[in-house]
Amino acid sequence: MVATPRVGAPVGRGAGPRRRRSWAGWRFVGPFLAVFALVFLAPIAYSIHLSLFRTRLVGGTAFVGADNYLAALGDPRFWSAFGNVAVFLVVQVPIMLFLSLLVALAIDSGRLYGTSFFRISVFLPYAVPAVVATLMWGFMYGTRFGLVGDLNETLGVSLPDPLSSGLILASIGNIVTWEFVGYNMLILYSALRVVNPSLYEAAEIDGASQLRIVYAIKLPALRGALLIATIFSIIGSFQLFNEPSILRTLAPNVITTYLTPNLYAYSLSFDGQQFNYSASVAIVMGVITMIVAYVVQLRGMRNGDRA
Repeated sequence: MVATPRVGAPVGRGAGPRRRRSWAGWRFVGPFLAVFALVFLAPIAYSIHLSLFRTRLVGGTAFVGADNYLAALGDPRFWSAFGNVAVFLVVQVPIMLFLSLLVALAIDSGRLYGTSFFRISVFLPYAVPAVVATLMWGFMYGTRFGLVGDLNETLGVSLPDPLSSGLILASIGNIVTWEFVGYNMLILYSALRVVNPSLYEAAEIDGASQLRIVYAIKLPALRGALLIATIFSIIGSFQLFNEPSILRTLAPNVITTYLTPNLYAYSLSFDGQQFNYSASVAIVMGVITMIVAYVVQLRGMRNGDRA
């Protein structure tokens, strides 16, 4: 009795051609990986390398290990800058996301006249470069040359100076909110567009009001989009740089070199020539940002699973 070989069983070397591994997928992914390694991984690796050294007046550059990181963690200027962006985050991000949510709900309601024009108008500030937007608002804030100054002169009043030390974070927050309300609105509106319309029809048949539909259907559908918008906003708040850097020319006595961590790292590097310490500050801030963003993401996912 002759045994019949199983279908798909391995055969000898001479029985047929061996199957070759396909590299087609790597050909598509390869260019992206190369660019990613060049513009993202390599700068991070170089920054970590810089942070492990220190340049002395006598003796040149020497390896110091974690000394720069310990100095950054004990630097009062760094923690002052971190406190500023933390306050900025706690106040500005909820206001911006709330406004974005209201606009997205208004557009999705179908009861807004000129929906397309309104949507484009709200999103348009995001297309304005940050430099242009900051300069525009900065000149409007001016008490001697801008809109505030003209109102004071015309109306004979004395409006608060938006570029004063007590209002500078609020003024920057206003600029950032104006820039990114449309961006976050688009994220939320896109999430609303994928909701099944039959849910709205069923709710209206059951006699649900528009507020009830928003609370019971739309807001639960926005949990994922709100989480994404929140994480992006947190990262953007910790990376705050363009607005205070540009406004510093208009309010040099108010905006210090350590108003935000990124501004502090920039000043250390380009004004103080402390490249090694600047790299350490940047890496510490990057790690803090990743931790905060991860905690928010983890908490949001857990709340979503419970719901």
